[in-house]
Amino acid sequence: MPKIKTHRGAAKRFKKTGKGKLMRNKAYKRHLLGHKSSKRKRGLAASGLVSKSDERRMNKLLPY
Repeated sequence: MPKIKTHRGAAKRFKKTGKGKLMRNKAYKRHLLGHKSSKRKRGLAASGLVSKSDERRMNKLLPY
């Protein structure tokens, strides 16, 4: 049986942790930053985890 190809778009956006969870970057940090508070921008700069409901779907895109 052939190997499963990694979804390259997903590979650029998500990274697996040591325990196999998926890390993601948060949205809303690209532009229109003038009216957002510093506290909010700091929070958006931190990485987040992919939710449990989406994790199964993402693991199909990132098999290795």
